[in-house]
Amino acid sequence: MTKSKSLFITTLIIITIFFNCKDSKKSMANSNLDEKIEQKVDSVLNLMNLDEKIGQMVQYSAGWDLTGPASSKSAQDKVDKMKKGLVGSVLNVVSVKEVREAQKLVMENSRLKIPMIFAYDVIHGLKTIFPTPLGESASWDLETIQKTATIAAKESAASGLNWTFAPMVDVSRDARWGRIMEGAGEDPYLGSLIGAARVKGFQGDDLSNINTIAACAKHFAGYGFAEAGRDYNTTTVGEFELHNMILPPFKAAAKAGVATFMNSFNDIDGIPATGHRVLQRDILKEAWGWNGFIVSDWGSIGEMRSHGYAKDKKQAAEIALNAGSDMDMESYAYEAHLAELLEENKISLSDLEDSVRRILRVKFQLGLFDDPYKYCDEEREKNNIYTKEHLAIAREAAKKSIVLLKNEGNILPIAKDVKSIAVIGPFADNKDTPLGNWRAKGRYNSAVSLLEGVKAKVSKNTKVYYEKGVELTIPTVKPGSNQFLYPLEFNTKDKTGIKEAVAVAKKAEVVFLAIGEDAYQSGEGRSQVNIGFLGLQNELLEAIYKVNKNIVLVLSNGRPMDISRASEILPGILVTWQLGSESGNGIADVLFGDYNPSGKLPVSFPRNVGQEPLFYNQKNTGRPYNSKHVTYSGYTDSKKSALYPFGFGLSYTTFSYDNLKVDKETMNVDGKITLSVDVKNTGKVAGEEVVQLYIRDLVASIVRPTKELKGFEKIMLQAGETKTVSFTIDKEVLQFYTINRKWEVESGEFLLFVGENSATKMKQKITVE
Repeated sequence: MTKSKSLFITTLIIITIFFNCKDSKKSMANSNLDEKIEQKVDSVLNLMNLDEKIGQMVQYSAGWDLTGPASSKSAQDKVDKMKKGLVGSVLNVVSVKEVREAQKLVMENSRLKIPMIFAYDVIHGLKTIFPTPLGESASWDLETIQKTATIAAKESAASGLNWTFAPMVDVSRDARWGRIMEGAGEDPYLGSLIGAARVKGFQGDDLSNINTIAACAKHFAGYGFAEAGRDYNTTTVGEFELHNMILPPFKAAAKAGVATFMNSFNDIDGIPATGHRVLQRDILKEAWGWNGFIVSDWGSIGEMRSHGYAKDKKQAAEIALNAGSDMDMESYAYEAHLAELLEENKISLSDLEDSVRRILRVKFQLGLFDDPYKYCDEEREKNNIYTKEHLAIAREAAKKSIVLLKNEGNILPIAKDVKSIAVIGPFADNKDTPLGNWRAKGRYNSAVSLLEGVKAKVSKNTKVYYEKGVELTIPTVKPGSNQFLYPLEFNTKDKTGIKEAVAVAKKAEVVFLAIGEDAYQSGEGRSQVNIGFLGLQNELLEAIYKVNKNIVLVLSNGRPMDISRASEILPGILVTWQLGSESGNGIADVLFGDYNPSGKLPVSFPRNVGQEPLFYNQKNTGRPYNSKHVTYSGYTDSKKSALYPFGFGLSYTTFSYDNLKVDKETMNVDGKITLSVDVKNTGKVAGEEVVQLYIRDLVASIVRPTKELKGFEKIMLQAGETKTVSFTIDKEVLQFYTINRKWEVESGEFLLFVGENSATKMKQKITVE
């Protein structure tokens, strides 16, 4: 922006501040607001006409080259709107050059020159790709999780972006749901801490810092509870389930200062989330006192017509605005109908201006009014993306996210001077699937493959054999296009590679079998009824097992999978998710013992898909599990329990828990109890353990889960070392959303559990008076 134009805007703001300072102070409903920014927001708002106000509530996707002429009539219309200052945000513009060109359309042509905010789906890295969010959550390492979000923000800001549609904080219990890969799993407590860590990583301590971007907590709310695990499907939950299980991660994100929220595609008990006033206005904006803005999900305002909740797009706009949805992403409903709805008194000017005020507030917080081009530095873009330092942290995150499920006979770790290894499977030398879905600007085939990681790790005398064995999918688009493949076509006929794979398996001392899921089997719109090994992978597994029993399953997955057969017969199983740019190196660090695995499952792994949705924090029911009777809440053809429960994960060492005790057995509702336990490394190598605290409220005003995670601590123990881990049991730990429709502690008896995973039976009873 030129000095003269900048001076013009500044002068107008100062003049308006003089006349509106008193009103600005009245408008501040929350002490967390910055008074100076609020004065500026109100000043700009008072300079705007109605069209300009509505324009701030419009977000477009730029699907054309912004450095050249518009490619279509639709694109030209968007360009014209930008020039008039009638667009508040653009998504999918991802380079300094294009962001600058788009911003210039506003700054050099519009009346008030209000800068646009540029958004993108930076879910687990921009170009340096980290583990998919579910995989990274298995680290239970909040510091690392915050660090990877910080790097993602740094790379995004260097590319001209200032807003990401992350983190997804939906609690997800159903492995069939494709977007389970995008969140932190099935537990609201763990999800709350991880969501807050990601918000802090993206936003830092100051949104105006050049290396930070605005975060977005999504999808508000209930999206992860979609019926039948089918994406976009309806959600039917009760009031108490909503408050106790679904909303806590969103509240934690709001408390962490997340700049924006995104509402959801699903309806909740008949009311589409985009038009849900109780969620958006009553809970988020009023009860929680949150001051950011809510963006719709792609087209979700217009989709209320398909729900049967709005007769046309005009009514959809009315419902959405009245419910508290501030910005319209790609529905074109607000720009077409808000002015008319205002004239008809179907929406209020105060609600409309509240939305605009919230959007302007974030732009001021980002520093865009001070310098609309602050994110447009080509030198930063050249030097701050995909660096050695970023890749080193990607490797750290990768190895910390790996979960060791089985290690029979201590097959792992493998000696680096082992005579021979066979690396077999469709993901053995795959350099693309490790990037996972939602890989932003991650370059096709850029990940370190498992085969590359193994070869870099072993001695020069080790013979490494490789065979793909089977092709999992039949390609349907040009490689490198980064398009969503839909539907995936699975190879069920070409078995020619199995014979070659068997031949090398016969010659090897140990086999690394890399099977699982393609990157595009999970993600948005990627729900599946089959969560096992698709294509010919089961045949490959059985064929290899016939000739070599020393097999380590290296599982590629975006979701919990049915690995029951593999668990039954194979001695070693590593859950390696889709670990990002440094995948192969991180896996090799674990396979060969340079890193002792410490990951714990953030989701339960089922015995079969028929158990889904499956989660550890179930309720007891009136007929709890009893293996001696048929008439209990279970199955006649399968165990009720998970194959591998939430919180499970082995190490190359072993740990013992002892001396669980409390400093007192009774407390009042405002009191505290200290719970402690001694944890000892009983093995021969150093290792990390995640010590987990669970509670059970034995009798309550509503039925409570049999266990709820309420604390954890990740500790490092040398061989033979013992540490005492303590937890404070207080109101924060014991409270829940009660029959009184408020968060409170009820008196009565509680069980406190401590252990290695959610199946722990080590417990202590306390009483709250």
